[in-house]
Amino acid sequence: MKRIIFLAAVLLSVSAAAKVPVKETVTPASDSRITYIARTLVEDGDVTFDWSGSRCRVRFEGNYLAIKVSDTGKQFFNLWIDREPDHEADKILTVTGKDTLIVLCDEADFAARYGKKVPAEHFVTLMKRNEGEQGKTTLHAFVTKGALLQAAPVKDRIIEFIGDSYTCGYGSENSIATDRFKPETENQNKAYDGILGRYFDADILVIAHSGMGIARNYNDKLSGYTMVERYLNVFDNGFDEVKDAPKWDPSTSPLKPDITVIFLGANDFSVSRQPSKAAWKRNYIRLLQEVKDFYGEDHPILCCATQNDPEIYEYVKLAVDAADLKNVRHVCISQGVQLETERGADHHPNYAAHRKTAHVYIPYIATLTGWGLQDRPIR
Repeated sequence: MKRIIFLAAVLLSVSAAAKVPVKETVTPASDSRITYIARTLVEDGDVTFDWSGSRCRVRFEGNYLAIKVSDTGKQFFNLWIDREPDHEADKILTVTGKDTLIVLCDEADFAARYGKKVPAEHFVTLMKRNEGEQGKTTLHAFVTKGALLQAAPVKDRIIEFIGDSYTCGYGSENSIATDRFKPETENQNKAYDGILGRYFDADILVIAHSGMGIARNYNDKLSGYTMVERYLNVFDNGFDEVKDAPKWDPSTSPLKPDITVIFLGANDFSVSRQPSKAAWKRNYIRLLQEVKDFYGEDHPILCCATQNDPEIYEYVKLAVDAADLKNVRHVCISQGVQLETERGADHHPNYAAHRKTAHVYIPYIATLTGWGLQDRPIR
């Protein structure tokens, strides 16, 4: 009888221990074990960013990960769990409000993925789908039920993209050209730049904003403040914030692009108008020089002309030739590359059209960087 009572006591003790909740570990978002691929501002342990495609990588033990986050607007994030990001996310998260706790993954997610044999370690990638116009995000902390580990570092290859709504993925998840814009269907991950990043196994820096041009913006909005000015900022600032906007200092960042791709011009030629060649050339050369000042005179730049107006390519070529800088090349997408049925919101390219755009740029990037062509799908 004593042996039976003793065994029961042991079982009760084990059962009680199993029910003790695992203590949560709260780690500041600025912790060095978290890898950010974005222009960020770090203050008091918080990390703030707003450009399209901004992302971070986190690795941890246990079966729970959450973020404490604030956002100035309402926007959407892609999340990949225990795998490299591809064109489809595992989860889409809505981020809004102040000091919000959002669970990224928990026991239910891992049980559905692995069944009973759940690995002890996990890693996730969190990516901002929307441009800064939809809001500025501040990560305060990561919450785990286990140790936070060193995340995968920045990749050996980095591509920087400077662009407008096309580069932001405006309407990339729509299938009808007459659809109106919704933040829910803006997904930079399905734009040509996200596709090119995956094809070359590169991290990407996206500096893009809808409506921006070289010499004039869409329908002359924000006159005097084009992507030439916006490119220099830490944040995708609104016009009213320009005077106090913190400037980006590439020397303080581990993100050193191997190549910069400039894809601008559609807004300069919007509403059946075009900029003067003198203003275009002057501003385009300014932008080229800003990139060279950041990364050095040998840094390669690919200058792309959209298919919106055949004359855009002539303008791009004019500026590149006049700049006479090292390792700067130009390329044009003709109007015959994409179908009208491959248009998303407000006649912007959808995912199918963006894949075609990526096909056009791949040989140029492969040559300028020396990476060569890759044996992987373009998606």
